[in-house]
Amino acid sequence: MTIKTALLAALALSATPAAAKIVPHPEAEAQTLDLAQKAIAIRSVAGEGNKTGDVAALFRDALVKGGFDGQEITITPLHDTAYLIGTWKGTDPALKPLVLSGHMDVVEARRADWQRDPFVPVVENGYLYGRGATDMKFDGALAIASLIELKREDYQPRRSIVIEFSGDEETTMHTSAVIAEKLKNADLVLNIDGGGGTLDEKTGLPRQMSWQGAEKTYADFELTVTNPGGHSSAPRPVNAINQLAAALLRIGQHRFTPELSPLTKAYFEQAAKLETAPARAAAMRAFAANPADEAAIKALTADPAMVGKIGTTCVVTMVNGGHALNALPQRATANINCRIFPGHSPASIMAELQTVAADPAIAFKDVTEGSVPSPSSPMRADFTKALEKAIHGVYPALPVIPSMASGASDSMFYRALGVPSYGASPMFTKDSEDFSHGLNERTPISNIRPGINYYLSLIPDLSR
Repeated sequence: MTIKTALLAALALSATPAAAKIVPHPEAEAQTLDLAQKAIAIRSVAGEGNKTGDVAALFRDALVKGGFDGQEITITPLHDTAYLIGTWKGTDPALKPLVLSGHMDVVEARRADWQRDPFVPVVENGYLYGRGATDMKFDGALAIASLIELKREDYQPRRSIVIEFSGDEETTMHTSAVIAEKLKNADLVLNIDGGGGTLDEKTGLPRQMSWQGAEKTYADFELTVTNPGGHSSAPRPVNAINQLAAALLRIGQHRFTPELSPLTKAYFEQAAKLETAPARAAAMRAFAANPADEAAIKALTADPAMVGKIGTTCVVTMVNGGHALNALPQRATANINCRIFPGHSPASIMAELQTVAADPAIAFKDVTEGSVPSPSSPMRADFTKALEKAIHGVYPALPVIPSMASGASDSMFYRALGVPSYGASPMFTKDSEDFSHGLNERTPISNIRPGINYYLSLIPDLSR
């Protein structure tokens, strides 16, 4: 199937009255799918044979061919990867730039586990299959094709537009931190790797769109108990494994104080209107009104989809202890993984865990890698107005909901430097078909036409 045939078939399947304002942009649509397929075919996985630099070259060449100044696009190698920064200079150098942020690397995918080769892109039944189809080579291709379309239409920004792609977002995030430091003078960042829309499971029509204005801080704490040990035939009152186990039980039963931010309050208020389960909707409304409401807290804490939205969570993820079957343990360790609500430092959470553990013999150590605490981005009216205009231009009256992410993204490095960053991808998918990081990753190619229309509205509104 040719790119043009695949696009026409997908758009025919997705056409709805709600999308009546969507305008075709044939060159940008074809380029999006072509660039996404070429990027997916490049194995940009950390480690030996990492080809992230080749993705950067692919993106650079597309931008230059599309009218970007090659002198304003740099590809910088770092460790086994690379990052790209490209600038479209605005007419007013006094204005801080608008940044579009993404990444080129993907999570490992082994051929033996997949139905088809993860690095051989396939378009089938309206979906693009391959590692990176969802996270996030398709998104990157869409943003690049949209910028080139703006060039084609002779748009000239007042505010410079910078597009950047990190090279190790899925692993160490070293390039992510470097890029944010270089671009810390930005006015606003659109993270095209965050947010997105939900399709109805039955109808396949857009149900809602969410943008991300905050993310929880990732943290790992190592707990260690040491003991002289001895022969197992002569047990002692103090046992390293028993000590650690008792502390882990106390930690497992501990509940961090539930809380709200302006962003999560808005989320609960707006998401409750779309909730189909009456009990959950009632709990969401009650919690938004009063974060100390015990009935609401009990209901939301018991719900795996909600518990992470109401405050900090910490769970035991690894345990190791002992050195021989017939010896008293000399050492026992555990890892506590925390997702920390914005506004709290890892040190303060670790201190709270130490108090809960209630055993001075247990040593705590912060062993977190690739994460920094970051505050919520402000709910800027210029951003929310532009985003709602852009999404309603293709899906009129679609609910738009602010949200906080539980996972880590490049946004945290910008927010830690005081730069507002918002996850604002226009990709829509069903919850049941979100296979990012998983097997047989795929994304509906029907996202292309509305996605381009979305960017052709959003980017100019934020760069004028």
